[in-house]
Amino acid sequence: MKQLNYNHLYYFYLTAKEGSIADACKLLHVTPQTVSGQLATLEDYLDLRLFERHGKRLVLNDNGKLVYSYAEDIFSLGHELMQSLEPNQLNKKLTLTVGITDVIPKVFTYDFLRPIFEGELDVKLVCREGELDQLLADLALNKLDIILSDCPVPPGRRVKAFSHKITESGLTFYIAKHKKSTISGTFPQNINQQPILIPGEQSSIKMSLISWLNDNDLHPEIVAEFDDSALAKLFGQAGYGIFCTPTIVESHVLETYQVEVIGRTEDIKEVLYLISAERKFTHPAVMALKP
Repeated sequence: MKQLNYNHLYYFYLTAKEGSIADACKLLHVTPQTVSGQLATLEDYLDLRLFERHGKRLVLNDNGKLVYSYAEDIFSLGHELMQSLEPNQLNKKLTLTVGITDVIPKVFTYDFLRPIFEGELDVKLVCREGELDQLLADLALNKLDIILSDCPVPPGRRVKAFSHKITESGLTFYIAKHKKSTISGTFPQNINQQPILIPGEQSSIKMSLISWLNDNDLHPEIVAEFDDSALAKLFGQAGYGIFCTPTIVESHVLETYQVEVIGRTEDIKEVLYLISAERKFTHPAVMALKP
């Protein structure tokens, strides 16, 4: 197996980052000939061209972009490693980096993560939102400490990760206050033939909600789908359709939006998980969350 020379890779990384050999030389305190030689050696070793020249600047080609993405991860992790090995310093913060799937209600995320600031730990919180597949990839690369998700790690993923159930909740259905007079009857029949806003493809409960509607012989008009639950609430408040949220955030929804509850069900469960790279939690800030 070939062994990569990280010194050559570092010269490439800085040159690509700065955009020119001259700028890289200023950081490395070496001559342009030295940098050029290191780049040529790396390209010969990989048997790939990594740059295209645009005037005096070097621009990454497709091969260079791929190598740069790995180099960025390598040297970023190396920097984190050195920081973690430094002696404790005054005012040095512990960092907790959390990946959050887009569909998680913001108010739940806030309530769940808030305790890390209420203990004795001095913590810097970093939140990254995205789709679960990308977040799992970042977890595998140690870019994330944990993931907050509405579904466990999907089967068949080549990622060593563990799903920890933290809570579950039924669903509450709402309608804009100025639209309340447009519905009648008892729940759930009062949503039949009504416009409804449902969770998008990224939500784990979309299919469960549709199955529940069919099982109850309910046929509302699906007028929109939203991955972003906050956007669904805004459209619901404006009167474009009935919408639902986990019941655990019902009080917040009623306080924040001009809507009324029209019914609740426990037949559909929104389950939330904390996903980690370890079977047991070891990060001090995560342990403070008591999931």
